[in-house]
Amino acid sequence: MEFDTSRPVWVQLVEEFTRKIASGAWIAGQKVPSTRDLALDYRVNPNTVQKALAEMDRRGHTKSERTSGRIVLVTDGATDDLKTSESEAIADRALEQLTGLGLSPQDIETLFRERLLDRSRKGEKP
Repeated sequence: MEFDTSRPVWVQLVEEFTRKIASGAWIAGQKVPSTRDLALDYRVNPNTVQKALAEMDRRGHTKSERTSGRIVLVTDGATDDLKTSESEAIADRALEQLTGLGLSPQDIETLFRERLLDRSRKGEKP
């Protein structure tokens, strides 16, 4: 994962971990990888991972269990809500960046239509 240097890494990790839950890569009741393992996987300081995991706990997506580590709390039904909210947040960030480049709403719509069509032609998922 490449990090955006204009945003705190721990915030980007929260987004990544949320995507893992929303996509089903992390499921309810599953044990979350250890802070150390996540820090190695993402090549970041363990304190940064711990801050992101604490935020996941605060949001109610995970829970730290003293004897068994951290587990995923989000249930299947809540996963759809999580997908929606995360998708909206991603779209909002993209729209902010694109309008910051001076693109009009029509330019942005055209851009996304063309990108989706291009991906479709290549046999890629949208």
